[in-house]
Amino acid sequence: MTASLMNGKAVAQAMREEMKQEVQKLQSAGVQPGLAVVIVGEDPASQVYVNSKHKTCLELGYYSEVHRLPEDTTQEHLLELVGTLNAQSNIHGILVQLPLPKHIEEKAIIDAIAVEKDVDGFHPMSVGNMIIGDDSLLPCTPAGVIELLKRYDVEIAGKHAVVIGRSNIVGKPVSLLLQREHATVTMCHSRTANMKELTKQADILVVAIGKANFVDRSFVKPGAVVIDVGVNRLDNGKLAGDVHFDDVSEISSLLTPVPGGVGPLTITMLMQNTLKAAKRIHNLG
Repeated sequence: MTASLMNGKAVAQAMREEMKQEVQKLQSAGVQPGLAVVIVGEDPASQVYVNSKHKTCLELGYYSEVHRLPEDTTQEHLLELVGTLNAQSNIHGILVQLPLPKHIEEKAIIDAIAVEKDVDGFHPMSVGNMIIGDDSLLPCTPAGVIELLKRYDVEIAGKHAVVIGRSNIVGKPVSLLLQREHATVTMCHSRTANMKELTKQADILVVAIGKANFVDRSFVKPGAVVIDVGVNRLDNGKLAGDVHFDDVSEISSLLTPVPGGVGPLTITMLMQNTLKAAKRIHNLG
């Protein structure tokens, strides 16, 4: 068996074309979706992400603001900026790029973002709405995983999904979203005993632990769908996922590559959240 690849780039591009059409409809109603991104400090990876988000906004016809603040910005100043953006009528989504400098409390900043503009899906009210199944802006990477499964017609309802990793950013929310799609979900993590016994029961295996090539074929049931959320830079400079791609591709039915799998969908889901927020704020359905 050789796995078919789940092409996140192609799915993201298809979604962006759909969004462009929706943006045109909104603009005819006098609304342009607006996203504000705030970055504090000079972290190189964060700079790349922020530039990519700004570029995508322009491609889709969104209004975009990027606020670049120095490393020594105070928490009070950042909270003041968030408050200004909360009140700004042409901004529908606010994203404060993480990580923040150590002297700034991330939770205080996330909590300060207006929930209706929380396009990262990290606000406690957004998380609570997700847990109870109410409509909310969903965390981008987990939502991208579900979108990818649906676009490849993977049946989720009634299937056994196993998630390796329990982070607040991916592991926990993706397990909740899989449950919402009526999967039976098992979560594995660093303290899990007999992990392979559990993962080999998975119809859908989602891996998000940040360890390059951790999952090989010995973790995978033949024919399983494997979603690799990890992005790790190897000593040779190349990127690798948490899944040993060559090994697992010989036993799984569908597999995401790294790069080009889940990654392209993260920013796309951010753009979808911004579009959704704009519609809600202007009562446009």
